[in-house]
Amino acid sequence: MARRPVAAVAAVTLMLEAVGIALLNWILGLVVDRQQMSMGGIDTDAMSVGTWVAGGLFGLYLLVCGVVLLRTAVRDRAPGRLARILLIICAVVHGLLGAFSVGLVGWPAFAFMMVVLGLIVLTLLGYEAESAAGPSAETASGDAPSPA
Repeated sequence: MARRPVAAVAAVTLMLEAVGIALLNWILGLVVDRQQMSMGGIDTDAMSVGTWVAGGLFGLYLLVCGVVLLRTAVRDRAPGRLARILLIICAVVHGLLGAFSVGLVGWPAFAFMMVVLGLIVLTLLGYEAESAAGPSAETASGDAPSPA
């Protein structure tokens, strides 16, 4: 099955996206700072620092998701419960960002978000089949599962 390459491609894509998001927010923070932009009376410094922090945190989140997918691809084992929840949240975020990006950025951004969403979901489903088939295959052969 081609689940290892899909997980590896998803990992690399998320890592590149993390760098892109961090750079984009860094540039936006510089623009806000240099042009002395303000929204609703908020201090310019607070807006630029908030942009940098938000971009760094979101980039770090995407990087962690990429590392989880890379670990899944290298080990060729299903991610654990916490990692699976992290990836599901990442997939939902990409779905929402894809829906918002159609109107704000355009169809190419939507297509990119949907490709990343598809890679994450395909990885989750590919490794779900293994974990679902594992216990049933043992019980079908008559071996009792060993206690953990």
